[in-house]
Amino acid sequence: MGCCSSEEGGGCGCESEPRASSSGSIQIATVGGSCKTESQVVLKNNEEFIPRYEPYLDEAAGEKLINKSASLCPSCIKLIPMFVFEKDGKVLLRKTCKEHGTIEDVYWGDYQLFVKAKRFEVKGRGLENPHNPKEHPVCPRDCGLCSMHETHSGLTNIVITNRCDLTCWYCFFYAEKAGYIYEPTMEELRKMVRMIAQEKPIGGNAIQLTGGNPELRDDLPEIIQMIKEEGVDHIQLNTNATYRLWKDVEFMRRVREAGVNTIYFSFDGVTPKTNPKNFWEVPNVMKNAREAGLGIVLVPTVINTVNDHEVGDILKFAVKNIDIIRGVNYQPVSLVGRMPTSERNRFRITIPDVIKRLEDQCGIPREAFYPVPCTTILSNFVEALAGRPKYELSINPACGMATYLFKEGDRLIPITDFVDVDGLFEYIKEKTAEIREGKNKYWIVAKMLKKLGSFIDKEKGPKDIDLAKIIFNVMLKHDYKSLGVFHKKSLFIGMMHFQDLYNWDIQRIKKCDIHYATPDGVIPFCTFNVIPQWYRDKIQKQYGLTIEEWQKRTGVTLKEGYHKRDPKFMRTLPKSLLDLPVPSEAELAILEAARTQQVEVKPQAMLAAAA
Repeated sequence: MGCCSSEEGGGCGCESEPRASSSGSIQIATVGGSCKTESQVVLKNNEEFIPRYEPYLDEAAGEKLINKSASLCPSCIKLIPMFVFEKDGKVLLRKTCKEHGTIEDVYWGDYQLFVKAKRFEVKGRGLENPHNPKEHPVCPRDCGLCSMHETHSGLTNIVITNRCDLTCWYCFFYAEKAGYIYEPTMEELRKMVRMIAQEKPIGGNAIQLTGGNPELRDDLPEIIQMIKEEGVDHIQLNTNATYRLWKDVEFMRRVREAGVNTIYFSFDGVTPKTNPKNFWEVPNVMKNAREAGLGIVLVPTVINTVNDHEVGDILKFAVKNIDIIRGVNYQPVSLVGRMPTSERNRFRITIPDVIKRLEDQCGIPREAFYPVPCTTILSNFVEALAGRPKYELSINPACGMATYLFKEGDRLIPITDFVDVDGLFEYIKEKTAEIREGKNKYWIVAKMLKKLGSFIDKEKGPKDIDLAKIIFNVMLKHDYKSLGVFHKKSLFIGMMHFQDLYNWDIQRIKKCDIHYATPDGVIPFCTFNVIPQWYRDKIQKQYGLTIEEWQKRTGVTLKEGYHKRDPKFMRTLPKSLLDLPVPSEAELAILEAARTQQVEVKPQAMLAAAA
């Protein structure tokens, strides 16, 4: 897939063939999914994007070119050419700025996994009604989303406050560091939600409320309720859970009843050393989530040499608490700010590196993981069957991978152990093509009902789930309650690596489907946060208040919201969260009855069940 799709001057220096447009300017055109280029990047419509020299490739040292793209110079933020190449089994990048020299980094830690991921690359359809109507946009100067963007909003972040009760060193932002408070009004938030929903041909239907720590907004339940009133199906709350959720089960219930589907829970390790953020609050968060009936996805930021040795223990904690934890979404750290090479080499970790840690620490084979855009095989079939555009996740394969695990007794069963995933995908693609050719849909559906089970080895799989029936119900009957059953019986294991100034790739940006909604438009995650002076900080400062103004208006100080712990309380927990007891099946049954029948959970009943 090429990345130079603009009509004029929207090129990016990827492997493309320059040619003159009707206006006489240089036009860069994609050719068959790859591109060819001269030794300079030529970009129009923005004087900052001046010609740059290409980086070098050392073929004598075994460097093999994979593709050419464009990146950002960390010093001057100008668009510069980048080579992505293979060497010694890894995928590396090299980019050169004429003023500031050459930078090298790891793009992906395993070439073979990269080859597998790239097999599933697809071109998304983009938007019929771009948020930025500019006729000849220049990436990444004109984010918002523009006509060159290839995806709709898959998951849209809405920052409801930049205040936080913690000050983590690797965080993208927080209020005290920024110098202002950004808290959109209810009307501004409603406008953002409608902006996302009005995307065509596929309206955004999944929103993540984020911050800062969104718990600090007193009107959080009302914000959630407003979003549900606007017709959004999926709402997840991205939080440390260190402000209210860990100590106030009634607030947890209010959040669920207002419409939150999932707590997207920051969770960096099972020990105080790896998880100083919320280690001590985790037990109460789990307890309250169980009582409220609100599912959790653990979100570890993985940093090499800091907590990568615990990625397996994080998974074990999730498995131990699979009744309430729906998944783990590992996020290799985005190295924000300026950083010397030695520090980058120390902290840098990529998706394949985390997968290998899981393989070493838990025995989950790397072959179990597939890139996110493999899901378009399923959505394309549903779309062909329905005859209208459907929600799709057509992101760049380098952005994320995932798998599913099933627990049976003490066994963890990866989905690839009992499902012929590649065979199933090929079969679905074949049926999709038949429907598009005009063959009888009902006959195809009847054949699929009979065939789907042949891709599943029931002897090797979990005994309490009929996966073939779930796939049939979701894909053919559009019964998404079946999908809910699937997620409750399985554990999602995902990887999502957000970019930074060192590994930023324009080809990934153009396919990004994790966006930020702002009062000024919708912006891809990795321009919003990687170039904050153009987007995040500029927009939030424009619509925010100075800290002094906010404190005067509210009558509280910023530091009053900071999280404080009692040292006595901190000494009450075991050294590892893996040592915490989990509820028995009898205790879980009592909690389920309390949730569904609205009856009080009596301590003596829980004690009896535990006994």
